[in-house]
Amino acid sequence: MEFNADQLRALGAVLDHGSFDAAAAALHLTTSAVSQRIKALETRTGCVLLRRTRPITATEPGAVLLRLARQISALEHDAVERLGLDTQPGRTAVQLVINADSLATWVLPALAQVEGTSFEFTLEDQDYSAEGLRNGTAMGAVTSSPEPVQGCSVAVLGTMRYRPAASPGFRSRWFSRGFGAAQAATAPMVVFNRRDALQVRFLESAFGPGLQPPRHYVPASWDFLQAVRLGYGWGMLPDLQSEQLLTDGSVVLLDPDAHLDVPLYWQQWRVDLPVLSRIAGALSAAAGKGFLY
Repeated sequence: MEFNADQLRALGAVLDHGSFDAAAAALHLTTSAVSQRIKALETRTGCVLLRRTRPITATEPGAVLLRLARQISALEHDAVERLGLDTQPGRTAVQLVINADSLATWVLPALAQVEGTSFEFTLEDQDYSAEGLRNGTAMGAVTSSPEPVQGCSVAVLGTMRYRPAASPGFRSRWFSRGFGAAQAATAPMVVFNRRDALQVRFLESAFGPGLQPPRHYVPASWDFLQAVRLGYGWGMLPDLQSEQLLTDGSVVLLDPDAHLDVPLYWQQWRVDLPVLSRIAGALSAAAGKGFLY
């Protein structure tokens, strides 16, 4: 089966901009024309491709075609550049899914050297970031999964090391007798969001399953760090963020010998796109310079 490029472009625009009206404006078409292209594509595939929500989202078949649409667009842009046909060279749009701690520490400095690119970063826990590759919303992802998503390649980046930390006052109040199971069962902890299993994984590794301490949900890397520093609860802090706070005494380790290592991998579309090669090289170089273990 062959797909119509204009129909795929319309699908991508609707999902990128969230509505038919916004997609029409971006494509310099009427809303009716965009709607007709989507209907034609749905008729050809025999599938409903869009959920008419606000914003509009892709169904599972729609996500498959969104990925195809973005790959075709990226390859077209690359071909135009290589042939020197672009009289007004633009920037290549690249959608990446990155875990918050990596974005807040080492990824942004690493990718600052990649020129000619407009990045669209989506934050997601490293255990779930590969979903963006599966559903077509991302061209690359930093993930904890070594198993490549279908149609993607995978490379080892390194390991982020996390340690249990809290403010000095919090430790004195809740763990004055040491970091034990009884204390950990009642002491509040800071969690990034409901998908963040890092603190629970650490507790299970230390004390076994079953502990259900109170939780504060703080869904931003810097704010998470501040919540721990201000004594809301204890949390697992990456070495890349906590080093200065440990040095100046703003936070302390609950168990100096304990840590949890999270392996990180880079996954990207298995297509010949120089921009993805440059991104992969920049991330690999940064990891090799000591950002990761």
